[in-house]
Amino acid sequence: SVKEVEDQGTGEGMRKWDTCFDCGQKFHGAVDLALGWASWKTYLGRPETNGTRCQAMAHVGGALAKSRPDEALPVLEAQVALLLRYGSRDMHLVISTQNSLALCHSQLGRHDKALVLRREIYAR
Repeated sequence: SVKEVEDQGTGEGMRKWDTCFDCGQKFHGAVDLALGWASWKTYLGRPETNGTRCQAMAHVGGALAKSRPDEALPVLEAQVALLLRYGSRDMHLVISTQNSLALCHSQLGRHDKALVLRREIYAR
């Protein structure tokens, strides 16, 4: 919505979940993960096609992928399915999410699954 776009520079909108309003530094570690979950809980009630809801899901998946790849898998798999189901026009987001999913599989020693995903990515 217009309000969400206008709020990007004020610490409102999605930026408030990943960037410190005072210093502009990106959150990381446990704070990033906690804020990822908080953003997901905030926007979960919106329709599946809502962009802010999708960004919140991406935030949780990305934060989990950094420290808990086993927990990130179902979130990233759901996000890829959602993006493909509704024919996302943002192929960068689809590819980025699939790449995160492949990385999680690699970190968990599932190199065969990671290879299949990476081949899908490079075939695009």
